[in-house]
Amino acid sequence: MTWKDKWRFVRKNMKKSKSRIFMTVLATAMGVTFLIVLASVGFGLHDSIIKEQLQDRAVTQMEIAGLETEGAFQLITDKQIEELENIEGMRAVTRRVELQQTPSFQIEDYEGSGSTVVAHFPSEIEAGLELSEGKLPENDHQVIVGHHFAQNLHQANVEPDELYNENGEIKDEYQYSESIVGKEIEMMITQMVDGEEQQHSISLTVSGVAEAPARDWMIDTTVFISEAVLAEVEEFTGTPRGARNDPDYPLPEEETLGYHQVIGYADSLEEVETISDMLKEKNYYVYSVADELSQINVIFTIAKAGLIFIGTIAIIIASIGIYNTMTMAVTERTQDIGIMKAIGAHPKKIKQIFLIESSYIGVLGAIIGTAVAYAISILVNAGIPLIISGAMGEELPEGFQFSAIPWSLVAISTAICLIVTILSGLKPARRATQVDVLKAMRREI
Repeated sequence: MTWKDKWRFVRKNMKKSKSRIFMTVLATAMGVTFLIVLASVGFGLHDSIIKEQLQDRAVTQMEIAGLETEGAFQLITDKQIEELENIEGMRAVTRRVELQQTPSFQIEDYEGSGSTVVAHFPSEIEAGLELSEGKLPENDHQVIVGHHFAQNLHQANVEPDELYNENGEIKDEYQYSESIVGKEIEMMITQMVDGEEQQHSISLTVSGVAEAPARDWMIDTTVFISEAVLAEVEEFTGTPRGARNDPDYPLPEEETLGYHQVIGYADSLEEVETISDMLKEKNYYVYSVADELSQINVIFTIAKAGLIFIGTIAIIIASIGIYNTMTMAVTERTQDIGIMKAIGAHPKKIKQIFLIESSYIGVLGAIIGTAVAYAISILVNAGIPLIISGAMGEELPEGFQFSAIPWSLVAISTAICLIVTILSGLKPARRATQVDVLKAMRREI
């Protein structure tokens, strides 16, 4: 008995009980659809969160907080910077020093404040620093300001109650509205001398405005100054990094000074993990996107496995119908089975016929269920953002998806469906091989 004969026999017998087969395939398809749609939520959110993390130049960056030497924490110094820059695969190493006070900035009748850092512009350029407006500094007294620096400037001598609206934002009528590029600003620094506060003004020119942060909720009001301006600040304050004389906060010792923020940029995402592991072996405190992605992947792998397990229960429930259908098929075809055994059909061939039928039901259910799952996934991704936007007034990030169906999920669900359906038809198929020929051939008169 060839496979073609077996297939013809299966198709012929399935046509005799179309309605029962249809309902069994429908139940199987519903189980597959439920499994795929449920698990697709885990895959979709995983992909969206990973995409959110891999924005901007943060994809290949590693935050190097410091170094452990003789059991003590140490900030990164020029010696370590040179070592880091010589690592193979390291494209750039940016380093920043924070001014140890928050100066105020004045332009015309407006004022504001912001964190002030000393940046090494050559390395920032290599790392991919981009400006939304203006150009890079050409002399020591030109600065770059954060994207939201101008929005943080407000008219001077306005009462706080009048200055801010109910959301804690500066009212439009008091906010600086012109382009700040090319404008001269005064940086006011202070120091306590004999119990009295002394002020010193340094004139700076804004040469450019940094690009907006990749994440919409981030506010950047940083002012990037040169080392020459820092030296002028230190000359006035007489302290390292412009620190104020405060008895509650002792000044740092010269040998403990280092860079407050050091970020390494690898040539590619693949290099990040290699360089990060190597630096950790040398007792550097390193945190990279690779570490974050690893944690996210573990969490979502567990979540997706759990969702697939829950979805599998639906297919197992559908297998009850398959078992019932195949059992009835064996009962209805007892005489046919007896004839086949009488003419010499091997029990193995009879068993294969019924396994082919149960597998066919599983394949049909998998195909139909997968097609429906893809349709539901498209509707979910198109509809839910509209619902959230209309009901809550919130806009989701561009490209965000709730449901994603990769080929791996289709393969897993199909494999689970086939395994369950074959197992469901195994006992009825074995029962078919045990049919007694004489009883099967007996006809009632």
